Amino acid sequence: MTRKLKVIVVGGGMGGLTAAAALSQRGYEVELYEQSKEFGEVGAGIQLAPNATKVFRALGIEQEMARFGFKPEAITGWQWKTGRALFRTPLQGTCERLYGAGYFHYHRADVQRVLKSIVPDSIVHLSSRCVGVRNARESAVARFAGGHEAEGDLVVGGDGIHSVIRNELFGDESPRYTGNMTWRALVPVEKPDPDLATPTASFWLGPKGHVVTYYVNGGKAVNIVAVRESDSWVEESWTVPSTREELMQGYVGWNEKLLRLFSQAEKIYKWGLFDRDPMKTWTKGHVTLMGDAAHPMLPFLSQGAAMAIEDGYVLAAALARTDNVKDGLHAYERARLPRTTRVQLGARAKAGDYHLSSPLLQLWREIGFKARGLFSIRESGLNLGWVYEHDVTRDAIFDV
Repeated sequence: MTRKLKVIVVGGGMGGLTAAAALSQRGYEVELYEQSKEFGEVGAGIQLAPNATKVFRALGIEQEMARFGFKPEAITGWQWKTGRALFRTPLQGTCERLYGAGYFHYHRADVQRVLKSIVPDSIVHLSSRCVGVRNARESAVARFAGGHEAEGDLVVGGDGIHSVIRNELFGDESPRYTGNMTWRALVPVEKPDPDLATPTASFWLGPKGHVVTYYVNGGKAVNIVAVRESDSWVEESWTVPSTREELMQGYVGWNEKLLRLFSQAEKIYKWGLFDRDPMKTWTKGHVTLMGDAAHPMLPFLSQGAAMAIEDGYVLAAALARTDNVKDGLHAYERARLPRTTRVQLGARAKAGDYHLSSPLLQLWREIGFKARGLFSIRESGLNLGWVYEHDVTRDAIFDV
């Protein structure tokens, strides 16, 4: 091919920004379209494990990202009422030794800002809501509200769980409500305070619900993600406001330390958790999907953002292996579909494990935590070593 491909990326989330950065660094012509007026703070905290931070290293932003992150000591599990320790999986030092990179907690806005810094301003188009896509003979065209169209050799749909591009390609199938609703909130602090929240990724496991807390903003705030089973249908949106009282009402009788943290929460939002089954393909012609548009992740493995970041990097690497768009997309799917399907289904399964109501089943779960910890650090606690060790920056991922 005598010229580099032109790629239209729709969606400026973690995956879209990573794809735009990785493609631009490889010399491709890229246009990134985002429907928001600006890159904001919606979503608050995210956890990024070594599988994601390896991508930051490959993009040349690992040190800059570390400046804004908080490095947790461990992943810890706590009994919902007594606060008794259920497990402790070390992270600091251990992740670097076992998996080749660090584990960090971030505010989502910080990650977006650093990723955005390596994406040329000239290729970013804000306030651009995609309303459709179509395949042409050797290209694809994305359509936007207001009538603008963007044509490229490839259109990438990174436009979220309610993806317009997914619906255009595969039909309008609504995501399924999982029976879980979630509150997300921040608690500002001057510095990490173990009496308020331990400097770990803390999982409080209780009947019909669980709570995850961790520091973000370099330790200047505690992020709260509180999940509760509910028959009520709650909108799938991160911007539905809630109240401190509503949050605390959902966890009456839970541990006093956790409720004290809730009592200081600010900017509280709620949303319903929605899910889709894994897809067999993400691609039609010269259009493909990535991130939540392709494989929406429940937050129970803390891997939604990481999977999108992996997607963005692998897409660029796959296209670089060939001059043929369809061959590149085939390599992209071959490398990503088995991985994302396993993580997607693994996250779905964790809901039942985290929300056990039977004391006998809770005891059996705790025995499993301790047994795995005795056997291997990789399998202790939540047993996620298989997630963290993956390295999409190595060409070996295509040897499948």
